[in-house]
Amino acid sequence: MALPDEFHEIAKRVNNWGRWGADDEIGTLNHITADVVRAAAATVTSGRRVPLALPLKEDGVQAGLIPGRINPLHTMVQINQELFGPGTVACSDDAVTMGLQAATHWDALTHVSHSGRIYNGRPASTITPHTRARFSGIDKATPILSRGVLLDVAAAKGLDRLPGSHAVTPEDLAEAEEFGRVTVRAGDVVLVRTGQVQVYLAGDKHGYGFPSPGLSIRTPEWFHARDVAAVANDTLTFEIFPPEIEDLWLGVHALDLVEMGMHQGQNWNLEALSTACAEEGRYAFLLSAMPEPFVGGTGTPVAPVAVL
Repeated sequence: MALPDEFHEIAKRVNNWGRWGADDEIGTLNHITADVVRAAAATVTSGRRVPLALPLKEDGVQAGLIPGRINPLHTMVQINQELFGPGTVACSDDAVTMGLQAATHWDALTHVSHSGRIYNGRPASTITPHTRARFSGIDKATPILSRGVLLDVAAAKGLDRLPGSHAVTPEDLAEAEEFGRVTVRAGDVVLVRTGQVQVYLAGDKHGYGFPSPGLSIRTPEWFHARDVAAVANDTLTFEIFPPEIEDLWLGVHALDLVEMGMHQGQNWNLEALSTACAEEGRYAFLLSAMPEPFVGGTGTPVAPVAVL
């Protein structure tokens, strides 16, 4: 089924192909400049650190919706083994098998394609079983250390959690800016709180994934206009699910990752951050969210920390 005209019209308006040159592989991470990082560091006043990752465990957020995306399978491969003979120092080691997007993660720009293309107009066929993502794999991402901004959409509306049918619009994002008395600027990493992760934390991972509030197909233009570096939220699907336009599945993914070249994150736990920002009366902070450099990876687990 062909993508609708509305999608292609938005795609033309947010397209960044060639903006940083034909060889570019990092997209909007180009907005995180040395000046942006210095300004981000200056936001730290209390030193309060807020972790934003969900625990990596076998009973994680994945419920089988996406084939092969498994929760972490954690195995002990040696336990108190005296490798160099009796009486020597003993070692314990473990190993993990998991989907790189299984829990709190970043999507690489190669995570989705459309019309046979990935970011910067490269062929989607450059992703293969052997080479993996030859271009714009997660290993190509530069350090994601910048000013973070929490747009607490749920709190701005006086809600603990948005209903599952709510598509977060540009108007909602602007309302959250006003609520937090903060202005999103170039190079920011924007964190959008819906409150949906509470459903998973309460033990209902099926309800967490469906139905789910999430970003509207109209939001990429808002982020593009502000030169945002990356966006993450507290949902399984990132965008509203089921989609607001019938049969347009993962349309926001395609606009963000393929057209704009903007990394996006999912399954971030923003509950403690919401509380911390409200208590300190500010919604901007230093954010460290370094991608793990899996060569050719289409995503990566991440353990982000906000420092206020």
